[in-house]
Amino acid sequence: MQSDNLFDDHKPALKQSPLADRLRPKFIEEFYGQQDILSKNSILRNAILHDKVGNIIFSGPPGVGKTTLIEIISSYTRAEMIKLNAVLSGVKELRNEILLAEERWRKSKRKTILFIDEVHRFTSVQQDALLPSIENGTIIFIGATTENPRYAVNKALLSRSRVFKLSPLNEIDLKKIVKKVINYYQNADIKKNINITQEALDHLINFSSGDARNLINALELAVDTTSENEDNIVQINLSTAKDSIQNKNIIYDKYGQNHFDIVSAFIKSIRGSDPDATLYWLANMIEGGEDPDYIFRRLLISASEDIGLADPNAIVVVNSCYGAFEKVGYPEGYYFLSQASLFLAISPKSNSTKYIFNAIETVKSNKLSLVPDHLKYKSKTYKNPHNYKKNDLVQKYMPNNLIDHKIWHPSNSGWEYDKS
Repeated sequence: MQSDNLFDDHKPALKQSPLADRLRPKFIEEFYGQQDILSKNSILRNAILHDKVGNIIFSGPPGVGKTTLIEIISSYTRAEMIKLNAVLSGVKELRNEILLAEERWRKSKRKTILFIDEVHRFTSVQQDALLPSIENGTIIFIGATTENPRYAVNKALLSRSRVFKLSPLNEIDLKKIVKKVINYYQNADIKKNINITQEALDHLINFSSGDARNLINALELAVDTTSENEDNIVQINLSTAKDSIQNKNIIYDKYGQNHFDIVSAFIKSIRGSDPDATLYWLANMIEGGEDPDYIFRRLLISASEDIGLADPNAIVVVNSCYGAFEKVGYPEGYYFLSQASLFLAISPKSNSTKYIFNAIETVKSNKLSLVPDHLKYKSKTYKNPHNYKKNDLVQKYMPNNLIDHKIWHPSNSGWEYDKS
């Protein structure tokens, strides 16, 4: 397989290439966003500027700068930068590049950076094939993925790489990108003066979902399909903005990091007794195409973990809603998801069921705890509480060496209050 060198990717500089590709920054000073990992004196920034980049995995949703950062690294490094796409490349291509990297080092002492795009699509065998070359320094590995590396990349490869998580761009950075697009058209061979109304700008930014590529593509479509007015200005109004960008601003990947973030926000909103936020994050999951079985499973866990004995009926309600959903399905099934979620959100809260883990730990650390004689099978000294009036019976049930050990601590909430 012929090497796909990132330095050669854009030599033709075709005007027909998408605007997002033509505007891709080449140097770190031109890069917008990701200040959490690229601020002045940050580890990643210094590594790029001083050509000290090690094994890295960039994770994050589409359009936040993963591939752009690879391009920028290629601008600063003396190493040979090779790109493979996990969808199109197999073990044979991978091994061929590793052999070329070994030869390159022998002949010129020049390192090789191997960039694997969509690395989560590599099989475990393909990922394992990288390990020896990473270990002996034949290649420097850089991967990009829209998935959560914790689940999409095998542990051996993950342990040898530093993970940098990229986030959706904020409003300030997106506005800078809009300005960059306008400047591009104003200085193009065929100059265009562009004016974007505030409503149109707000709509484009809101529905770009922090995705720079999505925003630039929408602007390119809007500009290219809008004729100049009598003042030779391309006027982008709200109607044009709505037509040019997909009317869906939900970032939700059922197998990616954002999936786990939204599910986390949903459960934490229930735990925090915020019904509005609970419905908002539930709607995100529904619109993102989440499996309702998964949502109900999370609700069942929350019913026991977060509400528990403060309202023992919570798990019954969720389970009933689950059964009703299975009989009815969408769209009426929205009611059952909503009812179960809201019931948990407004219920009193207790997490005292977690004390089972205290009990397990107590068992593990007290291996010699024996069953007291009066609790043994067919014991003749056991006193049955049913045969005694309340408070007339004093009988211990813990092992003798843990006789006064306290494990469960009830909350002061709901039905559970003062049940100890």
